[in-house]
Amino acid sequence: MTARMSAQHRLRVTSVAILTLALATASAQTKITAPKNKYKVQDDIKLGQEAAAEAKKELPMLNDERVDQYVEGVGARLVKGIPPEFQHPEFKFTFDVVNQKDINAFALPGGPMFLNRGMMEASKSEAEMAGVMAHEISHVALRHGTAQAGKSTLPSILGAVGQIGGAILGGTGGDLLGLGSQIGAGAWMTKYSREYESQADILGAQILARAGYDPREMANMFKTIQAEGGGGGIEWLSSHPDPGNRYNAITKEAAALQVQGKADTSQFPQVQARLKEAGPSYTAEQIAKGQHKTGNTPTSTTARTVTVDPPAAEWRTQSPASFLQLSIPSNWSQVKGATYAPQGAFFQAQNGRTSFTHGVQFGTAKGSGNLQKDTQSLLNGFAQGNPQLRLQTSPQRDTLSGRQALTTTLSNVSDVTGQPEQVALTTATLPDGTLFYMVGVAPQSEAATYTDAFRRVKESVKIATR
Repeated sequence: MTARMSAQHRLRVTSVAILTLALATASAQTKITAPKNKYKVQDDIKLGQEAAAEAKKELPMLNDERVDQYVEGVGARLVKGIPPEFQHPEFKFTFDVVNQKDINAFALPGGPMFLNRGMMEASKSEAEMAGVMAHEISHVALRHGTAQAGKSTLPSILGAVGQIGGAILGGTGGDLLGLGSQIGAGAWMTKYSREYESQADILGAQILARAGYDPREMANMFKTIQAEGGGGGIEWLSSHPDPGNRYNAITKEAAALQVQGKADTSQFPQVQARLKEAGPSYTAEQIAKGQHKTGNTPTSTTARTVTVDPPAAEWRTQSPASFLQLSIPSNWSQVKGATYAPQGAFFQAQNGRTSFTHGVQFGTAKGSGNLQKDTQSLLNGFAQGNPQLRLQTSPQRDTLSGRQALTTTLSNVSDVTGQPEQVALTTATLPDGTLFYMVGVAPQSEAATYTDAFRRVKESVKIATR
């Protein structure tokens, strides 16, 4: 027996060692299981395409061919990095840049993705930008949008209203435009549970490594976003109350991954320079007000004088959803979704934006089961879409349909009238942890009359226990 080893034998041993190392590395990765989904893949495609068409209609697209081609190239590289078990050949991934300065991005079921110009400008490297894109691609690949919809026990009439979660208060409105970033019926498809957000972080890191990027750059992007936002409410991070945990989880996952090849990132500095020369971009508030379509800032000359009849003495019962019943003055009508207002108090502009000066609106929002915390999150969302919203009273203990509730009084300035208005918000937690809310809006000059009406509406609410 000789101590020497033939070249062929050494090659076989080396190959086995490499294969063993690769398998060990793969096994060290976090195993991800796509959630159960009662919807068909074709449903993802249909819903995503419809929401994407609405997004392109309502959002200011950058429409820069060179920038679009660059983002499409990065996106295509990332899509190729999706693990085979999560590939859906039917999906059509598209990548569009929105001329919005807020740091955000979202992807819709079936593949359409929208990346804010502000996100690209804030990124310190292509890998950081790609980290955001990989996260959003992961939501699509795991079919989180329809999976989440399938888990909901709430009727879509309220889910669609509530999950928009933005400027619904008698002014900057938008049932169609929630925080200027998530459109209409698509809004509820892009607000995910923490479980789904965590899955997208981990799969996103894996996709980055497969696409030739250092997955730690996704974690670094969180620090970049926080620095750009000055500790404020950056929408893309809002699903996680502690970005530090998110950073640590991705960094841990990255240690188990091997970067496959190296992505060519040489175009990134040129694209960022091009964006700096692309003229002004719009904030979410400006988009919600339609200023991107007119190019002008609204002035006091656009304010309307609104006169409506006071709440009638007679009331009637309404049931906007199978689990919800309430009473309203007989001279109020259901004007859209779960909104009730007197004649002359509801406005719908040609661009589709809606607002109301008098009345009530019901909705739901993603909740954690902690009423106080979820109410504060909802208020933060309202504040982003309504910059003149001010707290008049802190949340006070209340009841709603026999449930513990909180009622908060706020002031705002109506975009319709340009005058002060009073806003009453009541929130309660449903059995599945979802936050249910009622918003009452009336001009400050008529607050005394409507405060009593809102109280009677609130006391009439009956929520069926499931």
